Amino acid sequence: MVNTFPTEENKAGLNREDFQKIVNDKQTDLFILRNKKGMEVAVTNYGCALLAIMVPDKNGEYANVVLGHDSIDHVVNSPEPFLSTVIGRYGNRIAKGKFTLFGEEYNLTINNGPNSLHGGPTGFHARVWDAEQLDEGTIQFNYFSQDGEEGFPGNLEVEMVYRLEEEENALVIEYRASSDKTTLVNLTNHGFFNLAGITNPSPSIESNIVTINADFYTPIDDVSIPTGEILKVEGTPMDFRTPHTIGERVNDKFQQLIYGAGYDHCYVLNKPETGALTLAATCTDPASGRVMEVFTTEAGVQLYTGNWLNGFTGAHGATFPARSGICFEAQCFPDTPNKSYFPSATLIEGDEYQQVTIYKFGTL
Repeated sequence: MVNTFPTEENKAGLNREDFQKIVNDKQTDLFILRNKKGMEVAVTNYGCALLAIMVPDKNGEYANVVLGHDSIDHVVNSPEPFLSTVIGRYGNRIAKGKFTLFGEEYNLTINNGPNSLHGGPTGFHARVWDAEQLDEGTIQFNYFSQDGEEGFPGNLEVEMVYRLEEEENALVIEYRASSDKTTLVNLTNHGFFNLAGITNPSPSIESNIVTINADFYTPIDDVSIPTGEILKVEGTPMDFRTPHTIGERVNDKFQQLIYGAGYDHCYVLNKPETGALTLAATCTDPASGRVMEVFTTEAGVQLYTGNWLNGFTGAHGATFPARSGICFEAQCFPDTPNKSYFPSATLIEGDEYQQVTIYKFGTL
């Protein structure tokens, strides 16, 4: 691990010593990324968790716009284990923790009702990654996931880079992975965003104005597994092709919103071609004037409105009640390995998985 860039006097007010600990025989630490415009991102190599994203509002005032913690102990023991972490090997749910590859059935750890969620309880979010800060605005993470980890086949080598653009306030996340055996890979970042800035209590994201570049979504059943249908958003509360606030329809007596206790659904992104880096979603907080644009090469983006946040305490006493964070998780569709007509999440031995997702911040 290489960490030679200064962390003192960071805008987030985090202390490096609070993040230095041996966890599972590996060293954890705090890293601060900066760009020329004054944006700062604080991360740790435990789960590659985003601890703070410091960007200005319409008046130039900086605030942390991602839900995070202020010590490694709090990250490790968070009531929300996926709070703003990397997710893998498989983001989202796999029905009953089972899938078949080339005739062989695999069984994963069950950790969400009857299903496997986000790679299992000791998925990539709960691992200490090797980390090297390459320059003031770039950090590279590496992790070796052993064959059989959480039930997934193949030794998987993963490289992930967090990089700040120099001339605009954008966090670029680049993923690469390869395996010595055909396996599943569906990586994402589970950033919980609050563009108003985290406080005690952090304000609701129901006033956020959202657009999503998707004509279709994947409806779910009562345990949040896709039914297999790909339905039009048109004429439903799922339609964000034009701007709507989250709160406008989130409590509608619409069966999909009842199943998800709000929005917790994968949108099928409109793409000119597979793998194109395109605008997936836009989120605006009217009060602060902050705007976030999400670009991705992925086929889908999961909109999650923090329905199960329960008011626990995060960084500097900020609290996170229900719907105080909004997530745009770029990914393959949920339960893809059990839906043969969904775009594949299979990584063939010898091939390379690649993904790029960008979170770009600005103001009205």
